[in-house]
Amino acid sequence: MYRERTSRVPGARVWSSTPAPGPTAGSGGLVLPDGCLDLLWRCEGGEGRLLVAGPDTRAHRADGDGRVRWTGLRFAPGHAPALLGVPAHELRDARVPLEDLWSADRVRRLTSAVALADRPGTALEEIARAAPPPDALTARAARLLADDRRVADVAEDLGVGLRWLHRRSLAAFGYSPQVLARVLRLQRAVRALRAGRSPAEVAAGAGFSDQAPLAREVRAFTGRTPRAFQPSAAKRSTDAPSGSRTTA
Repeated sequence: MYRERTSRVPGARVWSSTPAPGPTAGSGGLVLPDGCLDLLWRCEGGEGRLLVAGPDTRAHRADGDGRVRWTGLRFAPGHAPALLGVPAHELRDARVPLEDLWSADRVRRLTSAVALADRPGTALEEIARAAPPPDALTARAARLLADDRRVADVAEDLGVGLRWLHRRSLAAFGYSPQVLARVLRLQRAVRALRAGRSPAEVAAGAGFSDQAPLAREVRAFTGRTPRAFQPSAAKRSTDAPSGSRTTA
């Protein structure tokens, strides 16, 4: 069972996923690229571990191990690198133990604190509480790209060069600005498809010339067709959030 709530950490969401009983237990959902990084708590048999999920460039099948419980703090694009002390592109398409990024002593203390907490999500929020805010230009770039602005126009609006924007985007988001724009557009398209809009409507609303480019883009990121994300898709497993590695 998957649950999600707004976090006290600005721009973040807290989510949890527990094994589902019955025939769907052990099945894995599809994790779509979303430009986010997640701080993860993996708990199995009373043993827990802290990990970090980097930004994905392709959808992947989640780990459907029915014995594992997950809790995550999902940061908005560009918000996590300042906390982690690592450029986002170094974590792209990766799931790494937190001790690979921080000192072993620090991670042991944090692991103990999360393990003893009544609510692991709240404990993850405590870890992130001291995170500095994202760079103002970076945050504005993400908002403009989410509005489907051209990369050259975003750079001009920010008063920076294209090379600066490219370097800053890799460090903050893990992607070039062009790829981040595509990922954010994919998210909008999939939400619209799940809401029941036809591929033709979604293509027009997302700025594609017709359905064919939409289909190519969805397939490039997810390996699926647009219709696979519509409510009528039979027996479709619920997609998991970024970094969850389990069925939502």
